[in-house]
Amino acid sequence: MRYLRIILISIKTPPPFMGLHHEQLGMLYRDHRVWLHGWLSGRVGNRDVADDLTQDTFARLLLGRDLAALREPRAFLTTVARGLAANWFRRQALERAYLEYLAQFPEPVLPSLEEQALVREALQQIDTMLDGLPAMARRVFLLAQFDGLRYEAIGEQLGLSLSTVKRHMKRALLGCLAHAG
Repeated sequence: MRYLRIILISIKTPPPFMGLHHEQLGMLYRDHRVWLHGWLSGRVGNRDVADDLTQDTFARLLLGRDLAALREPRAFLTTVARGLAANWFRRQALERAYLEYLAQFPEPVLPSLEEQALVREALQQIDTMLDGLPAMARRVFLLAQFDGLRYEAIGEQLGLSLSTVKRHMKRALLGCLAHAG
């Protein structure tokens, strides 16, 4: 599906069902894709990842931003791509941490490759969910869920009242539910 969108964007004359937004996006893609790919390649150090991030950047623009009003398209594309690259780097760090954790176990007790893939996918989903939370709600959630701290201890550590800790935890849990639903 993603590649179909990009193929449609790269068509010189858009089909009649594509509106002005898609036409502008097609022009933006044709004019700046190669430059953006080069910029991302330098940032992530991998041409294949840069390919994916370039496509993801333009796919994000399908969501309806007024492209005609862009005065500095490269600055805008850089901002979108920088956020996607940051997410990619964070996912890579998360995966490395998981692999380092697994490396401490002898091979007979390691989870199967399928189980490892499921855990990596779950970790990425948790990371995505946490990324959407305000910083303090994310911190309270991590301290409670991963460090096992009680709300009172979290309040002491962060200098927050118990009611504030509960409010942040509620916000985090609602974020989890919204992300899951």
